[in-house]
Amino acid sequence: MALAGASLISGLNAALLRLGVWAPVVSDRVADLHGPVMVLGFMGTLISLERAQAMRNPLAYLAPALLGLGSLALLAGAPVALGKLLLFDGAVAWVVLALALWVRAPLGLVAAQALSATFAALAAGLWLVADFPAVVTLLAAFLVLTIASERAELAQLTMGPRAVPTLLALASVLALGAALSTVLPAVGDRVFGLGCVLTAAWLLRDDVGRRMIRTSGLRRFNAAALLTGNFWLAVSGVIWLIVGRPTSAGAYDAVIHGVFLGFGMAMIMAHAPIIFPAVLGRPLPYRAAMWGPLALLNLGLVVRIGGGLSQATVVYQVGGTITVLAVLLFAVTVVVAVVRG
Repeated sequence: MALAGASLISGLNAALLRLGVWAPVVSDRVADLHGPVMVLGFMGTLISLERAQAMRNPLAYLAPALLGLGSLALLAGAPVALGKLLLFDGAVAWVVLALALWVRAPLGLVAAQALSATFAALAAGLWLVADFPAVVTLLAAFLVLTIASERAELAQLTMGPRAVPTLLALASVLALGAALSTVLPAVGDRVFGLGCVLTAAWLLRDDVGRRMIRTSGLRRFNAAALLTGNFWLAVSGVIWLIVGRPTSAGAYDAVIHGVFLGFGMAMIMAHAPIIFPAVLGRPLPYRAAMWGPLALLNLGLVVRIGGGLSQATVVYQVGGTITVLAVLLFAVTVVVAVVRG
């Protein structure tokens, strides 16, 4: 967990550098590594750690350890090739872990989770020989499949018997699009965008968000995070569907941060009070203060994407800074809630 936290803080610093605003640590190298550090270093370490907990085997922790170490190696000034190799090794170890979980429980849900880990490994492997933009769709496939599988698992009672077949059908579309994106980017990204739109529509229709938003407390917060996350996934999917592989800076920024920040981070916020206790070994009670980071995240994304698409640099920077503050504030809120119990 400490490795994931270090990757998060470093990734946020890199985000500020990429925005062209003040950051605590100034480094061109760190700025260039923002994407891999946040997706594989932070999200990959965090999610694989949760899977390792489910396996209950000491060897299972090799995956999050390697992913975290790879991220830190990149940030600490070690040879870039070493950091990339550690991330790749960690992703491969994650695939082995996912397959072991599937052997133990050969279910469609677990198969979808194994597929998501496979795309993380494919992305890390391709990044050894290609620039980061070439692996973005593969990483997005990893994240979307992971979260969709998680939602189908957590809400399968309310989603009904169609949940797993629908998940597997959508996984096929997403996997096809991600695979095609490596050889036919214009076609593959559009297919993947279609998969994102369909996945968002499915989760908006069948997941618990629309029903729980009328409740209160943790359930309402969880619902709000789910609904906003699905909205941003749909936004990214529509852009991919229309333009294919984004060529303008504004469109590229919109799809990247719509998926990884709007969808991914919102889902982490939604799942934190549910999943983190198993990872941390300590309770994470819901706090009303959690609404603040969620609201800031969505406000920042609206401002950031609007500024990026309209080429308003200052607006873009303000929006981006707000999203960084939102993620940092949520991390602080979680730490305080855990410490106070």
